[in-house]
Amino acid sequence: MLIFIGKRLGFMVVTMVVVSLLVFLMLQLNVDTVAISVLGPYSTEEQRMIWLESNGYYRPAYVRYFEWLVNFFSGNFGQSVRFNVPVADVMWPRLWNTAILGFWAMAIIIPTSLFLGVLSGMREGSAQDRVISVACIGTVSVPEFATATFFTSIFVFGLGWLPGTSSMSDGFDWVQLILPVAVLVTYDVGYVSRMTRASMAEVMTTPYIRTAFLKGLPYNVVIGKHALRNALIAPFTVILLQVNWLLNGVIVVEFAFAYKGFGALLLEASLTDDMPVIQACSMVAVFVAVSTQVLADIGYMYLNPRIRFK
Repeated sequence: MLIFIGKRLGFMVVTMVVVSLLVFLMLQLNVDTVAISVLGPYSTEEQRMIWLESNGYYRPAYVRYFEWLVNFFSGNFGQSVRFNVPVADVMWPRLWNTAILGFWAMAIIIPTSLFLGVLSGMREGSAQDRVISVACIGTVSVPEFATATFFTSIFVFGLGWLPGTSSMSDGFDWVQLILPVAVLVTYDVGYVSRMTRASMAEVMTTPYIRTAFLKGLPYNVVIGKHALRNALIAPFTVILLQVNWLLNGVIVVEFAFAYKGFGALLLEASLTDDMPVIQACSMVAVFVAVSTQVLADIGYMYLNPRIRFK
């Protein structure tokens, strides 16, 4: 077990190093591009050379890479070109805002999707299975920007119940979270429900479930004590992997509702060539993705005895 955890953590470290090298090669190797992003497209070649020389960009690439890597892991992400402040001062508040949005979305997604998935999978092919499946496929098929537009037209312009933006300009307001959370829940509940339904339907066809029914055990006992536990193993890993989607996949939702989150920051940095912010956001996003993958593997090992005892 400890060997397995050690291997997964080693995989995490190797992945982070490889990704950091790729990020550096794409964004930092061409020093002229770096100078233009900082000084602007109308700067002269002489100005760029002076800036590059004063900031040490004419040193060997491997020296600059290791220095950048050490600075990153020590919390020094550099200076934002657009905001003219340290990247950490911009990125951490935005990351916290996205964490708030993701927390409330997952608080609704997890119980709702598990309930619908189990309800659908325990009676595969029945009327309730068909209704739930059609509803889930329908919500997953509609992209977030379309759902955001639809909800805005109804609850903002039609009924006037909710604000159309979630900028939180006057401080935190939970009412402004309703529409972004609703869009995320509408899209992701269908996906997780379908994964749960597939796992539940597979468990219901296993020999030990049929044996339990043949022994005369009540239906609710078979479902609650035997089928449900094994059916929730696969959705557990799927749910953990949704954390990465909530961090990077909410760009459309945050932009649609002017929500000052991590995804919107990454989009703004990309549009303005703010390379220090792009680098920091990319590394943080990869760290979250790899961490959730490792946690999913370790959690799956603990939940599945066949893997644990191997």
